[in-house]
Amino acid sequence: MFNLLRMDLRRLFQNRSFYIILVVTAVLLIMVTVMAHAIADPEMMDEMEAQGAEITEADRMMSDYIQNMSQLDFMHETLGSGFLLVMTGIGMTLFVNGDFSSGFIKNICCVKPRRRDYVLSKFALSGIYSGIITLLSVLVMLLSPVVIHMYPAPDSISQILRYTLWMWLPHWAFALMALALVLLTRNTTLGIILSLVAGSGLTAAFMGTLGNLLHWPPLEQFFLSSVVAGVYVPQNGITQSWVILACIITWAAIYGIGSLLSMEKRDI
Repeated sequence: MFNLLRMDLRRLFQNRSFYIILVVTAVLLIMVTVMAHAIADPEMMDEMEAQGAEITEADRMMSDYIQNMSQLDFMHETLGSGFLLVMTGIGMTLFVNGDFSSGFIKNICCVKPRRRDYVLSKFALSGIYSGIITLLSVLVMLLSPVVIHMYPAPDSISQILRYTLWMWLPHWAFALMALALVLLTRNTTLGIILSLVAGSGLTAAFMGTLGNLLHWPPLEQFFLSSVVAGVYVPQNGITQSWVILACIITWAAIYGIGSLLSMEKRDI
């Protein structure tokens, strides 16, 4: 397993799409920070109004809201939207689908009959991949406001580390979901579309609407997009940490069992 993981990491750090995902993530987060700074600046709002732009009371309230944010408030407004889920899902889809299109998995599994090691190495790789994206995003959201002279109220290091941990875990689960999608579809296009739909929260919204019509329990709270949105604001009546851990275990089981069954049939 560890030899396969080292091989995967070497391939990952030599993979162009990995760096493209990281750069796009960082650039978009910096753009969000710059836009938030412009909205939060009262002088900028006054200047825009003087130039003929229509500034409503809602715009003023949004400006005040941003000015009063703490570091974690500001961070979660962006990271809790599901944006990182989408980037993680697309990145894992592009990287792992190459195992099938290039014949890598067939070569590995023919040379090493213990195919369980391949599954375990991908499980670990998904955690490392999602961890890198999550850590990069947290650092960008902490440092970029300082660069443009925007200073949200500071939070303690322990609070930031705890938030980073509980954001990383559901993204790890989403990366495992992307692995399962690649296993089922063997197609980057469909895998990317499914990552976009699930990461943006459309599946959770659809389930919530359907549940209201059919009087089901609120099952949408167990979708990863809802879990990520609730990391900073725990859901009512349920322990957030248990939901996150359950998501990881569920998708690990789906990917692990599905992969092993597929490989038993030599469908690689």
